[in-house]
Amino acid sequence: MSPPAGDSTNISFTGTLASGAFAACFAEVCTIPLDTAKVRLQLQKKSVGDAASLPKYRGMLGTVGTISREEGLSALWKGIVPGLHRQCLYGGLRIGLYDPVKTFYVGKDHVGDVPLSKKILAGLTTGAVGIMIANPTDLVKVRLQSEGKLAPGVPRRYTGALNAYSTIFKQEGLAALWTGLGPNIARNAIINAAELASYDQVKETILKIPGFTDNVVTHLLSGLGAGFVAVCIGSPIDVVKSRMMGDSAYKSTIDCFIKTLKNDGPLAFYKGFIPNFGRLGSWNVIMFLTLEQAKKFVKSLESP
Repeated sequence: MSPPAGDSTNISFTGTLASGAFAACFAEVCTIPLDTAKVRLQLQKKSVGDAASLPKYRGMLGTVGTISREEGLSALWKGIVPGLHRQCLYGGLRIGLYDPVKTFYVGKDHVGDVPLSKKILAGLTTGAVGIMIANPTDLVKVRLQSEGKLAPGVPRRYTGALNAYSTIFKQEGLAALWTGLGPNIARNAIINAAELASYDQVKETILKIPGFTDNVVTHLLSGLGAGFVAVCIGSPIDVVKSRMMGDSAYKSTIDCFIKTLKNDGPLAFYKGFIPNFGRLGSWNVIMFLTLEQAKKFVKSLESP
């Protein structure tokens, strides 16, 4: 059996949880500019009319350039505070719980490779549980990222992450912090399963090839594979989630899906695909590389 984070059976659950949270936060800091670009592209409505109404954001690099030029370089890190809140909760839980849940599904006496179906089921479970707890952090992150350059004299909705939490609670109620929970559970459960199960499976496969060992090259290839699979599967759900969290005009997940399909066409569900892959691909590589090293460090601390 090849767990997604090395020999995790030799370190404590707390150590795995902490390693997962640290690795996820580090990857978040490194890649959030691409995530901000992705959110802006996903929230952008289809343009109609003449050249004057051409899309404001065009492509990953174009969007990054436009945001930097109009709002300053720091705007690319909008939402980093709730993003770190999210990764501490969601990142730690989904990674920390993955091996225990996988063991639960196959049974503690299981010998040999874990079936792919059980890996996927474990990923779906931990992704859903993690985001149910972390949804408010995701909502605030999207709200902060979605706000572009404002007209002179127009105040921002929120002064920061903590202000956003309290403002949403006061103005919209406690339940509003779980806006978009349905598509968010679907998105994160599916993407988590795609990431962890594919990383697990790719790594397990690579290690059976003569000449390959459990090293950085194997982790790099496995992380890239995990990121690509996750984006291909999760992009449509990600678009619906971002639109629901960024725009309160949608009544439900189905309403958002239908309106997006009707107004912007089927390709809208893959808006921001390149920055999404650039972000998730690099995110997975950075996260899994960091996670493997963090677990080795924790293992050295816990070893007698």
